[in-house]
Amino acid sequence: MFPLTEENKHVAQLLFSTGTCPRCIFRFCGVDFHAPYKLSYEELLNELQKFLETEKDELVLEVSNPPPKKIRLQELEDGIDGIDNLSQNGKGRVSIIEDGSIASKNSSLNVCNVCLGILQRFCEKDFIKKVCQKVEASGFEFNNLVFSVSFPPQLSVREHAAWLLVKQEMGKQSLSLGRNDVVQLKEAYKWITHPLFTEELGVPIDGKSLFEVSVVFAHPETVEDCHFLRAICPDCFKPAKNKQSVFTRMAVMKALNKIKEEDFCRQFPCPPNSPKAVCTVLEIECAHGAVFVAGRYNKYSRTLPQTPWIIDGERKLESSVGELISGHLLTVFKAESFNFSSSGREDVDVRTLGNGRPFAIELVNPHRVHFTSQEIKELQQKINNSSNKIQVRDLQLVTREAIGHMKEGEEEKTKTYSALIWTNKAIQKKDIEFLNDIKDLKIDQKTPLRVLHRRPLAVRTRLIHSMETCYVDEHHFRLYLKTQAGTYIKEFVHGDFGRTKPNIGSLMNMTADILELDVESVDVDWPPALDD
Repeated sequence: MFPLTEENKHVAQLLFSTGTCPRCIFRFCGVDFHAPYKLSYEELLNELQKFLETEKDELVLEVSNPPPKKIRLQELEDGIDGIDNLSQNGKGRVSIIEDGSIASKNSSLNVCNVCLGILQRFCEKDFIKKVCQKVEASGFEFNNLVFSVSFPPQLSVREHAAWLLVKQEMGKQSLSLGRNDVVQLKEAYKWITHPLFTEELGVPIDGKSLFEVSVVFAHPETVEDCHFLRAICPDCFKPAKNKQSVFTRMAVMKALNKIKEEDFCRQFPCPPNSPKAVCTVLEIECAHGAVFVAGRYNKYSRTLPQTPWIIDGERKLESSVGELISGHLLTVFKAESFNFSSSGREDVDVRTLGNGRPFAIELVNPHRVHFTSQEIKELQQKINNSSNKIQVRDLQLVTREAIGHMKEGEEEKTKTYSALIWTNKAIQKKDIEFLNDIKDLKIDQKTPLRVLHRRPLAVRTRLIHSMETCYVDEHHFRLYLKTQAGTYIKEFVHGDFGRTKPNIGSLMNMTADILELDVESVDVDWPPALDD
């Protein structure tokens, strides 16, 4: 059933005669149900002509009559075939490599003066099929997708002009038309294209999907449509470092909300002029949201940093814990890059033993995302077989939100260490036994000298929950400590020139230093332990 009524006829005739396409006419007539928009463009033209056809309309129809069917279909094919000029790169991004235009020829098709051809050429089945071919060639795994479009900002100016025209015309009939009464272009576009995507790719459109297909449109011919707004509302168009142009959609909308209607009408034609060419497609891009892998790692080397060790632009050691683990994940997940984080960190010369330290890795733009638990186990084994410096356990896929558990209460959690201590004075077993009786010792630690270049100067109070000693010889003993997370153990032993008080040296009234340090446990109950 055709959605327009006699009440809409005058507005529909006005818009059609000034160069507005059928779907945009529906939008300005407040047609807010999907079915009419999904008809083919040719059907819509025929139906609209029948609706408007009266004796006194003959002149209007003669001027606005669409080109012959044969010419129109040929132009449509030319425009869609232009997408084949797009080329893919390794990141799943597709860009124009010739003249940047999908429809370079002047079209015989009357290009809509409001949507600039978006609702004429770029929501038809043939165009969506071309986009889907690019999606399938991108190599991404997905069960659903979100489809996003970026329209030229001047479309908002043209919509505003058309709205003012219709609003004025309806006012003559004592009717009103608010901006919210007009169906948004993106809404109408989604109503038409979403079912076509689902039909073509066999997966649903889901606004929460991590896989996004985006199409960016441009219209060089009308790019200056927005420029008058800057002169009237200069405060709306402030340059930003990451923006190529000040004329963003948000800036234009802000200006349109601010400008007076009479000022707008003096500066911009209402109705807007008809363009010669339809929009161009700047790029079709596929991208997948990050996925997260978590686990626990053991580090057995005293020459391996947790993250790349780079000083003054020069790399000091060839690898790191994060790279040894993430390198395998990047390959298997076919991701672009990674971000490594963990529950605390150990120094390059400190081993991490026991049940390991929790870590999480963000994999950016992964092409492969579906793995069985068995495949993850095999990946863990591959990591473990590749190096004797680290071992990984409990490797698993997690959500972004779950990573918060790793960071929760980092300062409140406890950690257990073992340290080999040297003393400058000879000691007997009885000289160190008193340390075993000290419980919940409060210490004040001024930011250590060795980390002052990357940590702010502050005094932090920490707890040494308990200590246990094991005599080795007259100048060495092993000290087992259970401490509050965030305690600097090396400084607690040697005092850091008095910056940590009290310390083992001051407690024993002698000089003490640490020769070796191991992390025995990190008491963070995450990620969940898995069966071997």
